[in-house]
Order: sequence, then structure tokens, then C-alpha cells
Amino acid sequence: METDLVLRAFLIGIGATAVMDLWAVALKRLLDMPSLDYGMVGRWIGHFPQGRFMHQRIVAAAPVRGERLIGWTAHYAIGIVFAGLLLLIWGHDWATRPTLGPALIIGLMTVVAPFFLMQPGMGAGIAASKTPSPNIARLRSLLAHAIFGLGLYLSALVLSILWR
Repeated sequence: METDLVLRAFLIGIGATAVMDLWAVALKRLLDMPSLDYGMVGRWIGHFPQGRFMHQRIVAAAPVRGERLIGWTAHYAIGIVFAGLLLLIWGHDWATRPTLGPALIIGLMTVVAPFFLMQPGMGAGIAASKTPSPNIARLRSLLAHAIFGLGLYLSALVLSILWR
């Protein structure tokens, strides 16, 4: 059963993250809204081994070799971890008969990570407080993470149909 949950977390996390990314692509194409540059996330993470966790402006920090790959890999790995958290809390029963509520709860809870870790570390302040339009940035983050929650549900639903 543990191996089953790990594999489900992996697949659900990848699916949910992909749904979130498709949402970002749709916003870019339909509304010309830029999405997060995961290369900058990789740059931020790439400075961790040197003990550098906070930046005034991540775009001004020294580039890191492979930063785009680092950022995208971290993005999907974090999605898998959050899917694992969902399965840890709601268990195998939820994975085989998913409902929207738990997935949305986890999706919305995940906004804590960018608000209190990533954005401050990259120089945007707590909950994007140092950005030109903090409330718009916060709303976009909340919406993106709600979409991630929807992706958790949809991925688990598809998996529950395919994996019987």
C-alpha cells in the first residue's frame, strides 16, 4: 500500500502541476499575463549551497548554471510533495475515490510556500509586499494554487478511473 501511495503521489503531483502550468499558458496566450520564470526559481535555489537564501532582487543575482532546469525540476518535485501531503492526510480511500474538497484545501494551503518562503527569498517581500501591485500578485498566486488544487482532484480522478 505504501508503494501504491508513493506512485499515486508522483502521478497526481505531476498531473496537478501540469494543470497549473496549462493555466499559466492560457493566461499568457489569452490575456498576455506573464507567468513565473522558473529560471529565477532555479537561480534562487542554485544559491542555496553557498548559504544564500535571501536576495534583494533575484534577477540581479549571479546566474546559476542550469537554473532553468533546477527551477522546473523543483516546481514539479514540490507538486509531488504536496500531492503526497494530500495522500498522507486523506489516505488511500481519497486516492481511489477523490473528492474536490480535500484537493482544494491542500491547493490553497500551498500558497503559504510562495508567500512566506519563495517571494521573500527572491526579493518580492512577504506575500509579494514589495511588488508594484501586491494585491494583484497575491490574487494571482491564490488563483494559481486553487487551480493546482483542482489539478490534484482531476489527476486523482483520472488515475482512479485508469488504475483499478
